[in-house]
Amino acid sequence: MQAGNAHYRKAADLPAVVPVFPLSAALLLPGGRMPLNIFEPRYLQMIDEAIAGARLIGMIQPALDGASRGDGEPELCQVGCLGRITSLSETGDGRYLIALHGVCRFRVAEELAVRTPFRMCRIVPFVGDLDERAAEEIDRPALLRAFRSYLEANGLDADWESVSRAENATLVNALSMMAPYGPAEKQALLEAPDLRTRAETLIAITEMAMARDRDDFGPGLQ
Repeated sequence: MQAGNAHYRKAADLPAVVPVFPLSAALLLPGGRMPLNIFEPRYLQMIDEAIAGARLIGMIQPALDGASRGDGEPELCQVGCLGRITSLSETGDGRYLIALHGVCRFRVAEELAVRTPFRMCRIVPFVGDLDERAAEEIDRPALLRAFRSYLEANGLDADWESVSRAENATLVNALSMMAPYGPAEKQALLEAPDLRTRAETLIAITEMAMARDRDDFGPGLQ
């Protein structure tokens, strides 16, 4: 077990089996930060055990087609993202407020039959996500134009000074996580093979969302 601010460099630094937290439309990406409000007893137990162990949980979406297992639990998407618990506070009513730091994506090799109330999966990590030296070029102006247009169309604002200073990976992943899109779009962003493709996917999704918004208003009065 790694203690403190663990740094993961290779697959061997990560556990082969992790508890998973199925949550629809929740997107965690490498380097991203996700706050969570934990209140279900089974997930409170999951967090307790994670804190006592590797401090890692797998964020994953339920299957997009709505399929469920024989026990009524949803099937899982095949790709999720490992998050390290970096902070935890307990509320007066027994909830946990935690923050996850995205480590790397993973593919589910198999879901295990376990006695714990929470689900456990054997995973295969996307080792390429651990290489912080990998710098990829993206069409940054196109991404910022699309995002600015979306915000303006929806009456929203952003800290453009911080956005302009962000590195490409930080920018793309942060915008992907904060984008108010549905489960299918979030999964497409998660599964994009590289940063450039994720940026292109985000631009395309944003442009389609704006086009739908325009169509919803219909033609102008004649």
